[in-house]
Amino acid sequence: MFEALKLDVPNISSRMDNLRAAILRPQIGLLDDRRARWRALYQAMEAGLSGVPGVKLIPRPQHEDYVGSSFQFLLPGWGPDRVAALVAAAAARGVELKWFGAAYPLGFTSRYAHWRYAAPEALPQTDRILAGLIDMRLPLTFTAEDVGLITGILADEVSRAATTKAAVAVPLPVAD
Repeated sequence: MFEALKLDVPNISSRMDNLRAAILRPQIGLLDDRRARWRALYQAMEAGLSGVPGVKLIPRPQHEDYVGSSFQFLLPGWGPDRVAALVAAAAARGVELKWFGAAYPLGFTSRYAHWRYAAPEALPQTDRILAGLIDMRLPLTFTAEDVGLITGILADEVSRAATTKAAVAVPLPVAD
């Protein structure tokens, strides 16, 4: 039922009831530790993908304090078939990536062009960036070894995509 509405109704995830507040309260004391663990995972992703041809990392200011619960990178100049093939190849090897340039929103990757409830203006610079923007969640269940394996898989698949003469088109859902 919600699938039919997701392009017509904004996702407003701002609810907090007493049960969620009660569950959240004891976790407040864990925030510093979790932030440090997320940052370590994020920095390990950066180190593992640094220098991979075809991948552009998003620089973070040194003074910035951040919670890297997900990791983003860019694939500048990649066509949609090539990006879709990389996402599919990574998924086949157990690495789930989200792509903000997909024709249809999947999971949390919706962008302004998908929203039928708003009349978007053309944003060509934004579209150029979103066309190659990849996001990957970094759960705290990941270890440094997991991140090493993941970045190795991504480096292999990016390299494979770069050497493939004709990208294999992966069918994507089409918006109504």
